Amino acid sequence: MKTTILSLPSYVLLLLFSLSVVSGELCNPADKKVLLQIQQELGNPYVVISWKNDTDCCTDWNNVICDDTTHRIKELEIQYSDLLVAEIPSAIGDLPYLTFLWLHKLPNLTGPIPRSITKLQRLQQLWLTWNGLTGPVPSFLSEIKTLVNVDLSFNSLSGSIPPALSKIPTLGSLDLSRNKLTGTIPESFGSFKNQNLYLILSHNSLSGAIPKSLGKQNFSKIDLSRNKLTGDATFLFGANKLLQQVDLSRNLFSFDFSKVEFPATDLIYLDLNHNMISGNIPKSLTGVQFLQFFNVSYNRLCGQIPVGGKLQSFDQYSYFHNKCLCGAPLPAC
Repeated sequence: MKTTILSLPSYVLLLLFSLSVVSGELCNPADKKVLLQIQQELGNPYVVISWKNDTDCCTDWNNVICDDTTHRIKELEIQYSDLLVAEIPSAIGDLPYLTFLWLHKLPNLTGPIPRSITKLQRLQQLWLTWNGLTGPVPSFLSEIKTLVNVDLSFNSLSGSIPPALSKIPTLGSLDLSRNKLTGTIPESFGSFKNQNLYLILSHNSLSGAIPKSLGKQNFSKIDLSRNKLTGDATFLFGANKLLQQVDLSRNLFSFDFSKVEFPATDLIYLDLNHNMISGNIPKSLTGVQFLQFFNVSYNRLCGQIPVGGKLQSFDQYSYFHNKCLCGAPLPAC
């Protein structure tokens, strides 16, 4: 019988190889290489100091989460750093299994949103919030057909809102608030596939009338406050709508409030303050069962405040500075 004798160096190498198979790291090598490139493009900030080439990105690194089965990077979150001074690395687009991207409170993260992000064809949550991002809201985001929530709030994005965003078939929430956006709300925003959409466009410089097409949409929440929007908004409401929260405050809306109908069970928040809304407060509001916040101050409303429902539970500040409103909680007519 022939016996094979391994030399000591060969035996040691074989042992080390066996140990590496048994205790091998979970991190996918391609993902690890990309993450180290992202770290370099970000300037090696302290917030990702745990990212080291000789450790496992799935078990030892902060800010990332691997999938339990495939061990591919599925979540990337980098938050709360004043010391990070960079633009969004284009290499982020080379994490093909990413479903969640959150870059938050990085005030020195500047520049535009890179086009390479469209390579993330599994991305569901895109949260780029409280940063210093500039440039337009990119229309190419519509190429990511898996997006469910897009939040680009608290940046310095400018220009108009791209109509193509309505083509994202799975989109359930779009927040572009607190930027420097101008122009009108796109007509196409009445054709989102999701009928329970959260649309938040507040604290910008949007102007013009709301497109009538938005009346076809069933928003759960719509916040257009603190813009320069004009004209009618009555078509957003209706007894059969699923509206829960509506904020149209601090605009230039001018319409007759008298005949507006409201959903009896869903509506919990209605803020119309600081506009030019006329007419009476509709009696149908007494049938809104779960209203928790209501403000129609600083408008041109008249007549007696209807008695019933939740309307008398709000204080005078919800009603004052109108043309001739009266009745509780304001002085009697």
